Amino acid sequence: MIYQDRARAAIAPPLGEAPAFRAMLAQLSRAAPLDRPVLIVGERGTGKELLAARLNFLSRRWDRPFVKLNCATLAESLLDSELFGHEAGAFTGATKRRLSRFEMADGGTLFLDEIATASLGVQEKILRIIEYGTFERVGGNETLEVDVRMVAATNVDLPVLADQGKFRADLLDRLAFDVVTVPPLRERREDIPLLARHFGTGMARELGLDFFAGFTRDAEAALAGYDWPGNVRELRNVVERALYRATRPEKPIGEIVFDPFASPYRPGADMKTDAEATGKFEERVQAFEAGLLKTALERARFNRVKAAQELGLSYDQLRNLLKRHKSFSALLRGEKDLG
Repeated sequence: MIYQDRARAAIAPPLGEAPAFRAMLAQLSRAAPLDRPVLIVGERGTGKELLAARLNFLSRRWDRPFVKLNCATLAESLLDSELFGHEAGAFTGATKRRLSRFEMADGGTLFLDEIATASLGVQEKILRIIEYGTFERVGGNETLEVDVRMVAATNVDLPVLADQGKFRADLLDRLAFDVVTVPPLRERREDIPLLARHFGTGMARELGLDFFAGFTRDAEAALAGYDWPGNVRELRNVVERALYRATRPEKPIGEIVFDPFASPYRPGADMKTDAEATGKFEERVQAFEAGLLKTALERARFNRVKAAQELGLSYDQLRNLLKRHKSFSALLRGEKDLG
């Protein structure tokens, strides 16, 4: 469904009691009534789309169309056509006029997820709509006017991309009237039991169970101690997987599977050499991580932002890894730029 109607507008608030999460929600609530663009930044799986829907619900446009589009799912030409529409005959296969997402969202809110993947050409058109409220359909010459509030989301560092010329700095300036940064799950560990119970209860209903019995103490400790690179989305998968696999779901669940790919029969699992298989597993993992970190830091001339980007990590993820590897203390004393 392209937009939420009045009946579905009253969405439940996102779950969480951690101070960092509550502060983020408070910021979202303050920004909601203002008719200005908002940029939501967060790692994968942190619930950016849910927060965009919450922002819309708390805005003055709550009963107007809420249109969503993931920019990463479409090639440039298709994204151009989806966002701005096209006239009949604009290109091969365009047999009739197509309304744009901006027209569909007129009077309401347009949420663009993964906006960093949009081409510079598409970004320029988005900028024009934000600034002037006008655009032309692909293959058309009629100037159309729309009244749309822009909300965008990304899981990458847009200022770094703008410095590299990969994202328009002027568009970033307009989108960043306010930036709501979603804390990752590892920074709000006190919310893990609350979320786990919520997802477990929902899965129990789906399975036709009378209730959700929860987890054993060891399982709860395992959930609390995991780093959750996939954040809330990964937690949901882990909890639901544990419940559906449980042989006695009426009892507290004690078996947690974090990696569903883990198997001795996984393709390539038997290709390790004897040398690679020696030594303690944790020591080998630590040594491998340390090598990657050292190489990335040296290539980036000790600029942590650039090193994180090379490794495909967020700045906070890199910082936490460096804290775990105490052997970097001497190396980091020679940093030229802390980033």
